Amino acid sequence: METILLLAHTEPGGALAKPALEALAAIRELDGELIVGLVGSETQPAANQIAGCGAARILAVTGEAFAQPRYATDAAAAEALCRAAGAPIVIAPSTSRWARALPGVAYRLGGRVDTHATSLAAQNGAPAVTRWFYRQRMEAVLTRTQRPWFMLLDSGCFPAWNVPAGEAVVEAVALEAPQTRTAVTGIQAPKADEQTIRPDAKLLFVAGAGWTKKQADGAPHPKEAEELILGFLRASQSSLGGSKSLVDLSGEGEAVLGFMTHLNQIGQTGSTPRHPKGLSTCCHGEEPHVVGWRFVHQRRAVNLDPNCGWARGKADVLYVADAFEVMRHVNRLLGT
Repeated sequence: METILLLAHTEPGGALAKPALEALAAIRELDGELIVGLVGSETQPAANQIAGCGAARILAVTGEAFAQPRYATDAAAAEALCRAAGAPIVIAPSTSRWARALPGVAYRLGGRVDTHATSLAAQNGAPAVTRWFYRQRMEAVLTRTQRPWFMLLDSGCFPAWNVPAGEAVVEAVALEAPQTRTAVTGIQAPKADEQTIRPDAKLLFVAGAGWTKKQADGAPHPKEAEELILGFLRASQSSLGGSKSLVDLSGEGEAVLGFMTHLNQIGQTGSTPRHPKGLSTCCHGEEPHVVGWRFVHQRRAVNLDPNCGWARGKADVLYVADAFEVMRHVNRLLGT
């Protein structure tokens, strides 16, 4: 097996986040020699975090200029690490930072890149990656002879590397930060209880358009729907998804949930999350929407229609009930 370079960027404080640890665990399933390349304002804490991974070398580009995600600095750091390691195989977690920079690095080095890999294995002494095409309806296993070969691994597909920290020796790769035209002046983030997309949450809660339709009394209750959904999200710390029909309502002049955007959309034209459990409410379970649930391990749904799509083998359990009543009761239980 050829030498493999793992590229990882550090988080504030110098540690590695879960996607990088997942990529490391995936690489350890292969037999090739491992080299780790770190990028960040400080890299020694990250190196110590993975000291027991068996890496032959740990390289690092360190400096305040490499603390923030920026194409110019990230690409320069990744290129320098690749040249220092000389590894024909380069693997990195598919974070927004690497997904933006590594295709350009592959071009600079005359290599090739494959993104959104969901599995990594050895075939005939060479690595092979698995990825989905056509909105997760077709699966392919890819190998390449072109080197260097860059691979970006999707998060949530591998268990994270978890061993006690130690003391690691880091080889510094000298690199003068390239001239940039952008400056990071600060970070603006919503409050924790206002955040609705939580990739690491154990539960995915999905709302359908039925939340904004007329209820049993003949009138819609979007404000109550917002209170019920947000109350459940805060109490359970679950992640929020939405059907296409719901997120499209804002363009049709109908009542909408104020916190729901197209970023929450789950399905063929939305995202494909990987939460352990999923709960769908007021959604009919149509095929384009259900495609987004392909990697959710346990699926349950609440719908008043016993003949909806969820009842046709798309959900493990279907509760034929009023979602408003169900969530009122669930929120009361969570409150106690």
